[in-house]
Amino acid sequence: MKKGALTGVFVALTFAAALIGACGVLLESAWRAHAPVERFGAAAAVVTGPQNVETRVKRLGEGPAKQSRPLAERARVPVSAVERLRDVPGVENVVADVSFPVLAESGRILAGHGWESAALRPYELSAGRAPQAADEVVLHASAGTALGQVVRLQADGRPQPYRVVGLVSSGPDTAFFTAKTAAALYGHPGEADVLAVFAGSGVSLDALRAAVPGLTVATGSARGDAEDLSVASARGDVLEMGASLGGASVMTALVVVGGLLVLVVRERAREFALLRAVGATPGQVRRQLMRETWAVGAPAALLGGLGSLALGARMHSAMVDRGVLPRGFGVSLSPLPALAAFAITLLIAVLTVLVASSRLSRIRPVQALGESAAEPSGLPRWRVATGTVFLFLGLSALGTSMAAGGAVALASVSGLVLSLIIATALLGPLAARLGGRVLGGAVRLAAPVTGRLAQHAGAAAALRAGSIITPVALAIAFAGTQLFAQSTVVRATTAQAADGNLADQILIAPGLPREAADAVRRQPGVTAATPVKSTTVVMAVRELGEQTLRSLSARGVGADAAATMDPKASAGRLADLRGDTVALSREVAGGLRVGSTAPLWLGDGTRADLRVVAVYDRGLGFGDVLLPHDLVTAHSTTALDDHVLVKGNADLRPVAAAYTGARVVDRTAFDADLSRTLRLQGFFSQVVVVAIAGFIVIGLVTTLALATAARRREFALLRLVGATRRQVLRMVRLEAVIVLGTGVVIGSLIAAVTLTAFAWVVAGLPLPAVSPVSAGLLFLGVAGSGAAAIVLPARFVLRRRTSPNLS
Repeated sequence: MKKGALTGVFVALTFAAALIGACGVLLESAWRAHAPVERFGAAAAVVTGPQNVETRVKRLGEGPAKQSRPLAERARVPVSAVERLRDVPGVENVVADVSFPVLAESGRILAGHGWESAALRPYELSAGRAPQAADEVVLHASAGTALGQVVRLQADGRPQPYRVVGLVSSGPDTAFFTAKTAAALYGHPGEADVLAVFAGSGVSLDALRAAVPGLTVATGSARGDAEDLSVASARGDVLEMGASLGGASVMTALVVVGGLLVLVVRERAREFALLRAVGATPGQVRRQLMRETWAVGAPAALLGGLGSLALGARMHSAMVDRGVLPRGFGVSLSPLPALAAFAITLLIAVLTVLVASSRLSRIRPVQALGESAAEPSGLPRWRVATGTVFLFLGLSALGTSMAAGGAVALASVSGLVLSLIIATALLGPLAARLGGRVLGGAVRLAAPVTGRLAQHAGAAAALRAGSIITPVALAIAFAGTQLFAQSTVVRATTAQAADGNLADQILIAPGLPREAADAVRRQPGVTAATPVKSTTVVMAVRELGEQTLRSLSARGVGADAAATMDPKASAGRLADLRGDTVALSREVAGGLRVGSTAPLWLGDGTRADLRVVAVYDRGLGFGDVLLPHDLVTAHSTTALDDHVLVKGNADLRPVAAAYTGARVVDRTAFDADLSRTLRLQGFFSQVVVVAIAGFIVIGLVTTLALATAARRREFALLRLVGATRRQVLRMVRLEAVIVLGTGVVIGSLIAAVTLTAFAWVVAGLPLPAVSPVSAGLLFLGVAGSGAAAIVLPARFVLRRRTSPNLS
């Protein structure tokens, strides 16, 4: 390869390997993820309730399949199991650990426990003694309190005074009470979060499991999952996101790197023809290409694979910092992602070169020499047929996404983008010719002479133009879909929440005790006060005739919810939501109707068969499932509410002052907080756009620079027949307008079709939320970098003195 082509291929393969390996880092981190063991460090094993729901669901054309979903709430264990565990040989002690949130006057949230749980880390007193009375507490030294000081702490009720009798200096922020006080504040008599087992090295794990059938016994690093549920709960989502990002990365690398290598091989057609003319066999030509590809690709893939570890760690760190991943979600770095990136990238390069060189190495030397001077006018039949098939698949995915709902529709939208991009890559030369006729006519009006030259140059090199159009369309389609799909979800969610919020005021806090809603109701002028508590339930959702076990966002709402919220019920009444009942959004209701029974698993894994009393349309704004407040509270890790919706213009300042951190906001401020939270949750999409779109632009610039530099003979011939340097440069700029404009139009059409289908799925209207500023910056970034990659190499080539030797 020439030095410029070698450098370009090396850079593209390096970035491809880095991106693929970074996805592998996220996947491996999710696969190995365990929360760090902190509080349970001294325990040999911890016993918890099952933190997964497993069931069999119906599949089309198959028998029932087993599926599993993690629980977001803690499945509690009976304290009665303590004695059975103590009877196991080798067990020294068993501690029934309870945990509940405690809000300090400063606004800090502490973890409340009984003093017996201090032995789990273990915590050691740095000053004072253990609590002995109901109004005594041991706090962390970082709280800034002194021995004997009286502090006000809020658990399940209004803040109460406690005297600090001891301090601990290590571990997370904690408040230790007497065992009796902790059990009362915990609020679940006869139950605990975890049973921590202290034992010698000879205890049998099988014996522990036999003593507590139906419960989970965790040892080693798995103890961290019992300590922090958020990591285990996020693991499945990160696996899905990492797999999706990895698939998109491989597809992008195949399109970008493949297009670049095809262009490089195509530009060397004259060289291969001469080799064939002097006696080289097709196999010898291919072997030479394989050696060159290996010589460039192996170091590039190795360098990119090693760099992927740092890139993956940086992506992980960014998502943890923004709260997309929980703090305890650690990063796993091993050689596996780098090796996988090396193998996949090298395989892409080798297969692409083999396919690209297949025809050129087989045809007759005279024919190859002719095609090196002028491209063939048509495309191979297999390429047209395959591109047509993918175009048809994309249109089929469009129809599915418009007709279906829920996760199936969203998956169809992703398939729509992929199919249309592959169709563009295969049919790119045809699109280039069409764009040349349409946009070429426009540039000829602006510049008759150089415009005609630009139009003819693009038409004569449709294969080269097609290789350029594909990465441009890919960059626009991918980045536009990722960016504006998230903004569409945010707009639809905030709009549904705002339209359905009938409250005049909202009482919010880091955590509101159950009695806060009663206190609001007692205020003069209040006609309704609805406590709202968020949770997650697991339910088998019917999609296209088969069932899928899904984790669904749910809310527990008070009995007067119909007065403060309107989820837009299309069937039934929200006022009937009490007892063992449920209201479902239209997206997850499937074949369930009002009066039918919906089997689901509550936050702690308890199976509940609930009667459907309403089906509503505003699932984004109010969650997929609405449940009675008391039912959710009884099966949640904590009984604290998220907020209270208030109907009536009463003065709620006395109520807010009674609870730590509580404040009253109007609907506008409440909706603004919701919008900020949703945009923060979309940070993963932004990471994806930056990583993949950045790689696409790098590949695009490399491809364009090589394609322009390879036109030295063409530019020299134009100069020899009388064209000035300024005219050639103007022709190049106008040709860039034609080619890049065609790519931008195709990418915009793909993004527009995809986003329209997506908006129809999530909002019921084919109107995606597109920011003109963001769209303009996207177009400017892609087209501007592409134009620079065309014009600058052309200027460099034209500075060289024109020679009559055009070989």
